[in-house]
Amino acid sequence: MSKEVIEEGHTRGKDYVDPPPAPLFDMGELKLWSFFRALIAEFIATLLFLYVTVATVIGHKKNQDACGGVGLLGIAWAFGGMIFILVYCTAGISGGHINPAVTFGLLLARKVSLIRAVGYMVAQCLGAVCGVGLVKAFMKPYYNSLGGGANTVAHGYSTGTALGAEIIGTFVLVNTVFSATDPKRSARDSHIPVLAPLPIGFAVFMVHLATIPITGTGINPARSFGAAVIINDKKAWDDHWIFWVGPFVGALAAAAYHQYILRAGAIKALGSFRSHPTN
Repeated sequence: MSKEVIEEGHTRGKDYVDPPPAPLFDMGELKLWSFFRALIAEFIATLLFLYVTVATVIGHKKNQDACGGVGLLGIAWAFGGMIFILVYCTAGISGGHINPAVTFGLLLARKVSLIRAVGYMVAQCLGAVCGVGLVKAFMKPYYNSLGGGANTVAHGYSTGTALGAEIIGTFVLVNTVFSATDPKRSARDSHIPVLAPLPIGFAVFMVHLATIPITGTGINPARSFGAAVIINDKKAWDDHWIFWVGPFVGALAAAAYHQYILRAGAIKALGSFRSHPTN
């Protein structure tokens, strides 16, 4: 049995407090200004995220000089850096999800209610559409001809490879979100001044380095949806399912891994079952 289970059951109390599971349906949230404030924060954050990152992609493709422009490394920094900035700005208001896959993973772990999760996903997708729409308005001469920043499967890669890349990439991101916001880690490592948005943004940066050549890197269904809606290209829509299925499967795997393996949820449940007098 893990040290955590022993400590909780016999030796000493926990030096951290896990928040109670969020209710699945909480209609009371619809009466709170804080709920609608969080929706606005997710909408604006996703809008800004898509505006800056897709504009960076278009600017890179516009540059004809192979040694000029930001390059793929700069694109990865744009995505990771914006996530760092926006999570830092919105974490205390909405939790700084900015990604339906992150919201889905936190829903599975009972960190948010179903009503809040659905509201966040709608706000994120609307924000993404508006953000990419601004890019098209400001860079219209180049937007359509340079692909509009839409996610598609790159030439030479199969659909299965692209799906696998999206699953693994999202797993890395969502697992980092769980680890960076874990109350146990915050308590045990309180002497280490690690800002939660930093590892989350860095995870996005690293995943982009690996996945840009394969799919352009989705790992965020709102990002892929916004670009697909504005470019409205057949290839983008044909591949679009990958950028929902992949991230959601990756988020599910990350939630299960963190809750049942890293946080020993399975061992705790087994220990509780064995200690129950009727079993």
